[in-house]
Amino acid sequence: MSVTCVKKGNLEYLSSSLLEETAHCFSTRYGGVSQGHFASLNLGVHRGDSPENVHQNYGILGQAVGFDPAHTVFTKQIHTDLIERVGRDQWGRGLLREVEEGCDGLVTNEPLTALTVFSADCTPVLLYDPVQKAIGAVHAGWRGTAMKIAAKAVLKMTEEFGSRPEDIHAAIGPCIGQCCFETHNDVPDAMLASYGEAAKGCICAVGEKFRVDLKGLNALSLRELGVTRIDIAADCTACAPHRFWSHRRVGNERGSLAAVIMLKGEMG
Repeated sequence: MSVTCVKKGNLEYLSSSLLEETAHCFSTRYGGVSQGHFASLNLGVHRGDSPENVHQNYGILGQAVGFDPAHTVFTKQIHTDLIERVGRDQWGRGLLREVEEGCDGLVTNEPLTALTVFSADCTPVLLYDPVQKAIGAVHAGWRGTAMKIAAKAVLKMTEEFGSRPEDIHAAIGPCIGQCCFETHNDVPDAMLASYGEAAKGCICAVGEKFRVDLKGLNALSLRELGVTRIDIAADCTACAPHRFWSHRRVGNERGSLAAVIMLKGEMG
């Protein structure tokens, strides 16, 4: 199990060996055409970047990873535990037409459907069931982490496709690390209320504040459910704002990272 960096010319993204049977990626800032504080691979459509640049960025990334930008399905992230089943009928939602309803997770068993979630410190989680041939993509902010959205996506895959947690492979992408995610007591209190004593291993007191390990908590929620194959990217977005966008470091004047996963094959 490992998360590795893939470089193709100026383009750079992360890939998990656990998901190698799928087309997938966790993007970085490198390899696109956007300028200024969007430089260069901005994948957010509502950040203020020109639509032409964003579409070209998806073309660059899609060609390298192996997905068609017209087949992407976006979330409209509202920091919930809402997860939606999508497929061919939703192709282009977000990139080519607006997303009407909010959700923070997507699942599908339809090949060529490229599930897409966004981050700039929050935790992206990609899921793959090689037995039932199903996938999921999750945006887990600290609220979503407290609501165990990653585990709920696994349960959604179980409900919709007959997946078993023990069959599912998970990859947790770059996000703000415990080294940089300093909070007041509202965040650790929410984690302790949700995870109980098990959360303490992911919370460190620093004076009157706390540092919280979001990757560790999302992995914990998956393990509690029976998912054992989990890759975790080492990267902290706030430590490397030159490579990843970090809301905590630069605020709203930034682009968006994306995590994408797609089942290969042909539509039935």
